[in-house]
Amino acid sequence: MNLANNKKNAVAFYKTAYEGNPQKAVADYVGDDYIQHNPVVANGKSGFIEYFERMQAQYPNKSIEFVRCIAEDDLVSLHTHQVWHNEDKTIDEFVTMDFFRFDDSGKIVEHWDSIQQIPKGSANDQTMY
Repeated sequence: MNLANNKKNAVAFYKTAYEGNPQKAVADYVGDDYIQHNPVVANGKSGFIEYFERMQAQYPNKSIEFVRCIAEDDLVSLHTHQVWHNEDKTIDEFVTMDFFRFDDSGKIVEHWDSIQQIPKGSANDQTMY
């Protein structure tokens, strides 16, 4: 496993899809099969593409910052800060943690994630990053 390459490819995959080109993301970075564990995204490549095309249409001005990227064995974890601009001019911010499993050829074949809206207040002075 080339951990540095897998990290680079996980970030590029997610960024490409998030910024509006999920078909290219899948073509460039996904293996033969794609297992999805997010319950709001259909399994497989087409489910991933459909979800990110819908997100691009609903939130064309969303942004993402990659805060951390950690790799071990065949897994890469991304810790991100996402900002979604709503139609009513409000903004929602989210912290996400995504996990990608790579096959032996360096292609993404499985995905898990967790997303949490960043609350307006906190019981402590720490950020979520």
